[in-house]
Amino acid sequence: MNAFLVVILASLALSWLLGVLSNILGSRHLSPEVPAEFIDVYDAETYAKSQRYARASMRFSTLADTAGTVLTFALILGGVFNWLDVWLRTMEWGQIPTGLAYIGLLSLASYAVSLPFEIYQTFVLENRFGFNTTTVKTFVTDRIKGLVLNTLLGGGLLAGILYFFDKTGQSAWLWCWGLATAFTLGLTYVAPTWILPLFNKFTPLEEGELRTALVEYARKTQFELSGIFVMDGSKRSTKGNAFFTGFGKRRRIALFDTLIDDQDTSEIVAVLAHEVGHAKRGHIRKRLAVGILKTGVVFYLMSIFMHSPGLFAAFGMENMSNYAGLVFFVLLYTPVSLVLSVLANRVSRKHEFEADAYAAETTGDPGAMISALKKLSASNLSNLTPHPLTVWLDYGHPPVLERVRALSKQVK
Repeated sequence: MNAFLVVILASLALSWLLGVLSNILGSRHLSPEVPAEFIDVYDAETYAKSQRYARASMRFSTLADTAGTVLTFALILGGVFNWLDVWLRTMEWGQIPTGLAYIGLLSLASYAVSLPFEIYQTFVLENRFGFNTTTVKTFVTDRIKGLVLNTLLGGGLLAGILYFFDKTGQSAWLWCWGLATAFTLGLTYVAPTWILPLFNKFTPLEEGELRTALVEYARKTQFELSGIFVMDGSKRSTKGNAFFTGFGKRRRIALFDTLIDDQDTSEIVAVLAHEVGHAKRGHIRKRLAVGILKTGVVFYLMSIFMHSPGLFAAFGMENMSNYAGLVFFVLLYTPVSLVLSVLANRVSRKHEFEADAYAAETTGDPGAMISALKKLSASNLSNLTPHPLTVWLDYGHPPVLERVRALSKQVK
């Protein structure tokens, strides 16, 4: 059997198996008793509900992952990649338009399979546990906007990548690396003002105790903000959150309206302090640098493997092309992607602990950060006792119980 095909199928199967095993072990690992640190925010009924939510989410994840894996196996073993290529070549559109159509149609097939799961998750699973506030109109509009943006932005980037691989020879990976880096930085710069407002309404936080406290904290830590905004998160879910967008002088913080409704001033300041901690500890710069470096390595490896006759033979291809080689490399890259994801999550969890510690130190009130985390956990029905394998595979944040215990050591 073709060695490339063995590696790809084995990697896909291993990735699926790890996910299934994680969900099985995670379901068995749920603790029937509320951890002592959370007794004040979880009563017996709420905690039991959080466990039902965790189990339902794990079952759903297993089903969705299985469907995606089965689709990929069917496409590979059913010869669909070659059939689609042969059919599109009859249109005689040229390499780049054909490549855009080829990747676009494969992406559309994947999206068609995932869409029923998105619908179920939003209107059945999240609705059953009281989280969903999304209307059918909002859901449909979001998907249409997303498809348009992906077509315009993703299609433009893909066209550039295909052009460079077609025209620039052995240096193509360098040109693609530069293009992808510029695209990422540009998107980060314009997203706060041009893209995010397409999906949510951002209103400047009104004058008052909360704004004064946030501005004072930013001033004390010498952290420049271009604005503090309230986002209508309640338009889609009851879950609360906060995040930074942009960089440099365009940095702004967005607070979900659900977060403001659920947390007091000191707790929201602690949430801001945590995000500031990521910037002050250099996490954002490090992640950006690592991301750019990783992109360069990926394009370099792609330039080596994407024109391999053996790789095309694995998919039963009659013709070789840059666009098909790009798709096949992404599948071949699966095991490397899994390993890098695990490593990235480990680093991310370390960064979260550091940002928590920064928030506790600079606010002088670790109790506020503890309280904020506990309230968010209760309102979001977080799993307080995830299995270590699940954490290792999927968690970019440490389990909230570990974060609370770490912060408790700073309480005087």
